[in-house]
Amino acid sequence: MTTILLIGSSGREHAIAEAIIRSEGKPKLVSFMSSNNPGVRQLSVQTEIGKLNDLEAIKRFALKHKPDFCFVGPELPLSAGLVDELDSQGIPSVGPFKSAAQLETSKSFTRSMMEKHRIPGNPKMKIFDSTDGIIEWMKELGEVVVKPDGLTGGKGVRVQGDHFQTHEEAAHYAKEIISQNQKVIVEEKLEGEEFSLMTLSDGKHLFDCPAVQDHKRAFDGDKGPNTGGMGSYSDANHLLPFLTKKDVNDAHAITQKVLHAINKDLLMKYKVVMYGGFMSTKH
Repeated sequence: MTTILLIGSSGREHAIAEAIIRSEGKPKLVSFMSSNNPGVRQLSVQTEIGKLNDLEAIKRFALKHKPDFCFVGPELPLSAGLVDELDSQGIPSVGPFKSAAQLETSKSFTRSMMEKHRIPGNPKMKIFDSTDGIIEWMKELGEVVVKPDGLTGGKGVRVQGDHFQTHEEAAHYAKEIISQNQKVIVEEKLEGEEFSLMTLSDGKHLFDCPAVQDHKRAFDGDKGPNTGGMGSYSDANHLLPFLTKKDVNDAHAITQKVLHAINKDLLMKYKVVMYGGFMSTKH
């Protein structure tokens, strides 16, 4: 019987756990969680609760249960190097090594790589580690978006006209981020509909999941703040009401270029789920 180790305890990992248990091979699931998710616990033969960046604790749990492979759900253990740690113990993982995980964990890494390889889709942007020149850049762009470089659980991005009104307010938020020893990305504000294209990669070939759109706003009537966890929706034709087939094909082409770029820069095959965040604009 195959044993699979699952890392994480959110709704995402609950869905992954259900899919694993439904598989024809009837695998045994063991799970390491940061909090007690009853759904994951019920589907697992053994669970442990701990910090998702505590690599030693996860390694001990893994060596105890000797899984055939590990499925890493959240970004935090990827950014801490969990896949590298388990690989050193002969345990393969669904998830990238630490260096490649920057594609998801560092916006500046991804933006810079796309700029270097001239991959389409980048907005006008600059990366700052101090506030020098930041107001001048904002004035050049007009309306702006301010993004912390690292992981924020879907809650760090702030948009002019929504979260702040003036460049001075934007600069104040950027200063807060920089004071926490993080880089900050200041980019032009784009108008359009956001969508995500999740793509499975074996390092060479890509297989797209249906395009989806996040439901970002909390509360009825979309009156609450942007969040990282209000769910998402797709459509039976694998498009969305505002998407054309060309939009999806263009998104796939960008993902393909990003895969080739990261393989070239890091001298490795990026074998994982690629999370493409896109916006369909008017122009």
